[in-house]
Amino acid sequence: MKASIHPDYKEINVTCTCGNTFKTGSTLGHDLQVEVCSSCHPFYTGKQKMVDTAGRVDKFRKKYGTAAASAASTAAAPAAAAK
Repeated sequence: MKASIHPDYKEINVTCTCGNTFKTGSTLGHDLQVEVCSSCHPFYTGKQKMVDTAGRVDKFRKKYGTAAASAASTAAAPAAAAK
């Protein structure tokens, strides 16, 4: 490994907005301020908010399902009457 072509790898402090601080290695050379870390990220903490799509599905079915359901029932009614 050539000594003159690689940047210096230094230990820096990383500070999150939640207050968590940790040390890591970086070629940046100065401390970092981050918005989300592994201590406060919802995916890693298990407090992930599940998106409730039931309201959206019901709204879709109410808006489009009745027209599709009534069209299907009117198409099925003459076929049932023909038997």
